[in-house]
Amino acid sequence: MVKIVAKSVGKSYPTSRGVIHALRDFSLEVREREFLCLVGPSGCGKSTFLRIVAGLVPATTGRLEVRRGGPPGDPSPTAGAAERPLSSMVFQEYAVFPWKTVLENVAFGLQMRGVPRAERQAVAMDWIERVGLRRFAHHYPPQLSGGMRQRVGIARALANGPEILLMDEPLGALDAQTRTVLQEELLRLWEESRQTVIYVTHSIEEAVLLGDRVVLMTAHPGTNKAAFDVPLPRPRSLRTTASPSIGTMRRSVTTTSACRFW
Repeated sequence: MVKIVAKSVGKSYPTSRGVIHALRDFSLEVREREFLCLVGPSGCGKSTFLRIVAGLVPATTGRLEVRRGGPPGDPSPTAGAAERPLSSMVFQEYAVFPWKTVLENVAFGLQMRGVPRAERQAVAMDWIERVGLRRFAHHYPPQLSGGMRQRVGIARALANGPEILLMDEPLGALDAQTRTVLQEELLRLWEESRQTVIYVTHSIEEAVLLGDRVVLMTAHPGTNKAAFDVPLPRPRSLRTTASPSIGTMRRSVTTTSACRFW
């Protein structure tokens, strides 16, 4: 089942020096429950496409269809609460409320949907435990490390139960060791939730480790360059990075990425 369909999507911005084309003729289909990774050079429109899917900015040209409704068995909203959101977004920056505790941050989306206090706190605490922050539930973001704050952002997005999770380089600002730990956490959390994910990253190694499919974009203005299915079995972990298969896959994507494409 196809969840997201983009047909010849383009995005342009008027400037004092003329029109800037961030995306041009970009087409993509994302399947239900697929973990899709977008990779490309800086300025190629990866984040712009994510924001179009999220509804934060409109496309200038083309068509985007995001189909609501998951497969049978998906949880229903609480009685009296708003329907679960179509998408939630995790940003590279630590986009958490500094004046709210970890618990209040993670429960925020549920609060906005009208979920009763006791229930939303129970759901939030469950996700806080899953990301290993139970001891810090009543701390404020300025009291946490960067990696911990990003865990809060990921937990907040997942706690809200979105059909689609949009992740814009969520680990890009972290040190190498913390990034490695959170990659494994993401793999574990996604295995539990199996939401549709579009994950933007500059790291080909990260894309191959996490994704079911890797889509390469050209340099500015961004469009499709190549797509690779990742045939690595799941569940995956950091041990997967030692597999000869992932080395072969990474070389294939890297070689294609290095080739110029106009």
